[in-house]
Amino acid sequence: MRDQNKYTCNEYRQEMILLSLRLRLNKENLPESEKEMIQKQIRQLESTMEMI
Repeated sequence: MRDQNKYTCNEYRQEMILLSLRLRLNKENLPESEKEMIQKQIRQLESTMEMI
């Protein structure tokens, strides 16, 4: 378990990637194949960040 008082550049980077993926996922006219790819990336990143 990581120290809750420390916030690293990598953690910030992961949060920004997650945010951008979620924003992309909410775009209209997004092909289903791309939606699935983005959802997979989100799940992987959330797992890495221990959000799940």
